Amino acid sequence: MAFSHQTVLLAEAVQLLQPGVGKVILDGTLGGGGHTEALLARGATVIGVDRDPVALAAATARLGGHAHFQARAGNFGELPRVAADVLPVDGVLVDLGVSSPQLDVAERGFSFNHDGPLDMRMGPEGRTAAELIAQEDERELARIIYELGEESFSRPIARELKRALPTRTLEAAEAVKRAVPRKAWPKRIHVATKTFQALRMAVNGELEALDALLGALPRLLKVGGRAAVIAFHSLEDRKVKEAFRNLVGACRCPPGLPVCACGGPGDFAPLTKKAVSASEQEVELNPRSRSAHLRAVEKIR
Repeated sequence: MAFSHQTVLLAEAVQLLQPGVGKVILDGTLGGGGHTEALLARGATVIGVDRDPVALAAATARLGGHAHFQARAGNFGELPRVAADVLPVDGVLVDLGVSSPQLDVAERGFSFNHDGPLDMRMGPEGRTAAELIAQEDERELARIIYELGEESFSRPIARELKRALPTRTLEAAEAVKRAVPRKAWPKRIHVATKTFQALRMAVNGELEALDALLGALPRLLKVGGRAAVIAFHSLEDRKVKEAFRNLVGACRCPPGLPVCACGGPGDFAPLTKKAVSASEQEVELNPRSRSAHLRAVEKIR
């Protein structure tokens, strides 16, 4: 199976990570290897990690001949274990977007535009989206859709999904259509977009993995090491923004105190004052980059 994916914010991420000869960088979302290839080209050693065996195979076929590249199985929340032998490192990069091959291949079960099994797993382990719908009660399913999808019609959608118990993607999309009044359908996105996003995130434990990654950054990076995270929706970006703010810290002592006594600032410095977004040119070439937000920090002590 082919794995062709347009890399988002490539130049911006590489510039912030400052790869070079002798530096070791963890790419926690290897995907098709676009970011990794650019980092390798600038002399860095890159450990590429991905839970998707299709992505690992494609990236290995593309980059496996490079002496400074390794591909390892795992998700970005497991980097302390997956990359224990190389820690601490000079850089960590994570792109939280779902790759085009995952979205567009019907058999993966991510898309409401193509009929396929309602799977949505990024790797071979765990329960599918169909199993999640069948196993969770209506209240919990509504909570998942509301919190992870930010979907205001989460309750009627959960009710209809529990009634239909879909096993195919188009069945699930039709259930969402029935649950949401026609006049309330969004104009710019498919009515099932938020529900499918929520199911995917729940199936793959995406926010839990992000929390694990952000909590591990102090021990993943050496002094002078940099972390860059590309997020694609508000839940993820909010977590990254808050975690980076906490890592950077700030003095909260009363004015005039001769020595800081509050424990701030922290051990990191911000590299981005606000999130970096894709240029108009990139968005024109790759519309999926429109929602990308890149933030970065550096460990300074």
